[in-house]
Amino acid sequence: MTSEAETVALSTRGARGAGAGVPAVRIPAVPGFARRAGGGSALSPKQLGKALRERVPRLSHDALVPVAGRPGAVEAVEESSRGRVPGLTPIRVGRMAASPFAFLRGSAGLMAHDLAGTPVTGVTAQICGDAHAANFGLYGDARGRLVIDLNDFDETVVGPWEWDVKRLAASLVLAGRQAGAEESVCAGAAFDAMGAYRRTMRLLAKMPALDAWNAIADEELVSYADARDLQGTLERVAEKARNNTSARFAARSTEPYPGGPGSEAGGRRFVDAPPVLRRVPDAEAAAVASALAEYLGTVSQDRLPLLARYEIHDVAFRVVGTGSVGTRSYVVLLLDHRGEPLVLQVKEARASALLPHLPAAGFPVPPAGHEGRRVVLGQKRMQVVSDSLLGWTTVGGRPFQVRQFRNRKGSVDPAALSPDQLDDYGRMTGALLARAHAHSADPRLLAGYCGRSEELDEALARFAVRYADRTEADHAELLRAVAAGRIAAEPGV
Repeated sequence: MTSEAETVALSTRGARGAGAGVPAVRIPAVPGFARRAGGGSALSPKQLGKALRERVPRLSHDALVPVAGRPGAVEAVEESSRGRVPGLTPIRVGRMAASPFAFLRGSAGLMAHDLAGTPVTGVTAQICGDAHAANFGLYGDARGRLVIDLNDFDETVVGPWEWDVKRLAASLVLAGRQAGAEESVCAGAAFDAMGAYRRTMRLLAKMPALDAWNAIADEELVSYADARDLQGTLERVAEKARNNTSARFAARSTEPYPGGPGSEAGGRRFVDAPPVLRRVPDAEAAAVASALAEYLGTVSQDRLPLLARYEIHDVAFRVVGTGSVGTRSYVVLLLDHRGEPLVLQVKEARASALLPHLPAAGFPVPPAGHEGRRVVLGQKRMQVVSDSLLGWTTVGGRPFQVRQFRNRKGSVDPAALSPDQLDDYGRMTGALLARAHAHSADPRLLAGYCGRSEELDEALARFAVRYADRTEADHAELLRAVAAGRIAAEPGV
């Protein structure tokens, strides 16, 4: 009789041969306010939010003051490259050197250092940690329908909600400048993003909790955010995303090989495409394949019978992202009995770049744990719908997250938007970010603080312009270092 473990285990036969926590989020007490008997506050969450304005005026969020010990741009890039695959550092530098917006995308830790000196209300939320404008996009749910949300959570932590909002606002200004938009348009996009965040939080605060949790259906998002000029772009991205699947990737990146075991249709293996995709030694591939046994203990249990119908055929190393370049990231090719592929990404999960800067903002550093678990649980906490095959594992003593690769993903390039689309995109992403934060922070509290007026919108727009200027200076410093040969860069990869 077959045991349950044998039934759900992924086979490691194939081309390589056999043998091959997130803490609870709590609204902090506001000093000086009485408590009802039984622990409740004498004030409602909305009143508490309003009271926070006295301690942290909304207009104060335009502040950007120098923080002691700030590293230079090159020093920050070199520091964030520690522990990565050394040979890939020039690719990472080359991608960051492409533009100030690209530099921002790869420097979440440097921005966290700067944000640690800015005002915060002390309200906690599960934050993305890297909520720049290019980290929103489309992906497929369990039934193949497209949803839109935040889609990168490498830096997620429990921290100040303001950090996500400020990173989004600054990135919109930089994206607009790269697209050639006038400065008023760039600042307007940041202003509109904060306005959409504020209005969405107010809407969610008025709804029953269960309704608010799933509010603003994706099909209603364009209308809600008044982003009709973006409609055509989103439709084109959606059409492309529907074809962005494991099957298409496997068709382009693998080849059949004679006598391949593991399926009725024969075997397939990856084809080298350096430096982005390369096959790995058998021992390395076997370590990755074996680590999926641990992964099976973290994925949703109802998915185990599905995974049991696949066998592992090959493993390759694949370079990904901008900020993620240099982390260890593998793609694993699985085939079912008909030879149909499923590709999993096994991506190294490093400690969040925000962690060292949380204490300076008055937030505790969470206890050390499995970084893959942190990423996966943070993602599930923020998204309305998450990848049904999310999980985590350990390879060679390093933590990894596991997810579907090319799960109908598609994204808008904010730096390629026309001026009349940029503010639409700002409103849409601001609304999505509010929805994500409201899963862990009480929207009534944040709505009370943000209020009806445009004070916070104006402050965040001013901050965004100031931080965009600082990022451009950092980017220029990096370019000078590359030109002088101080740091190697491989552009265009």
